[in-house]
Amino acid sequence: MAKVTWRVAIVAVVMLAGVGTALAQRQSGRGYGGGSNAPIAPNLRYDGRFTFLRLRYGPPIAYQSQRVRWSHDYPEGEVNMMKILNEISYLAPHIEQSNILPLDDPELFKYPVAYMCEPGDWHVTESQAANFRTYLQKGGFLIIDDFRWNHWDNFDTQMHRVLPDAHIVDLDASHPIFHSFFEINSLDEIPQYYDPGRPVFRGIFEDNDPNKRLVVMIAYNTDVSEFWEWSGTGLKSIDESNAAFKVGVNFFIYGLTH
Repeated sequence: MAKVTWRVAIVAVVMLAGVGTALAQRQSGRGYGGGSNAPIAPNLRYDGRFTFLRLRYGPPIAYQSQRVRWSHDYPEGEVNMMKILNEISYLAPHIEQSNILPLDDPELFKYPVAYMCEPGDWHVTESQAANFRTYLQKGGFLIIDDFRWNHWDNFDTQMHRVLPDAHIVDLDASHPIFHSFFEINSLDEIPQYYDPGRPVFRGIFEDNDPNKRLVVMIAYNTDVSEFWEWSGTGLKSIDESNAAFKVGVNFFIYGLTH
């Protein structure tokens, strides 16, 4: 009965969360694939509340741009995701915006979960690699999303600069991350927005031990956050958007509880 209740609740929340986004997009004349071109908001002052942290690689920018990969889906993707977490949990996150930090910023350690997208252009310096390695070793959790075959080699190279001894392994639906809040019993339940083939989920474990904490969650050959960004616009079905939000909720809940 509880699972049915949550399923109905998330459908309603997704519809409500998407209404404002859809209206704003219609008013601005924005179309799919064009990016928001939204101004990059100043970071919120840390106050202990959970804040969506987006990782920046490369120089800062004044406006979101599809040419700048780390900014893809900003700000709608994270705002809609935080609306969902706010409605179905007691997390009470900031929902009006995310914070953005480079990998070598000391402020990083105030945020338990970090998100990075489109790592095809990602490059880490020695100082960034050292700082982010410490972040992960001290309990930080990284979500990687929105990349595919032509990005893998660069991601693999940069990730091993951060964690030189890391083993990147494929995950299946039995891993606890797929059961940390919603029950995702098959990876076939997870929809694709535009990537051909099936989504692939990979991870890096603490000490390369699959019985220990998952440190890095890698959503490869997929773009889960695209559903978060465009929820409520009618471009995809509610069922598909719900499935993508469930994946996101599980990622964040796992990162906060492990």
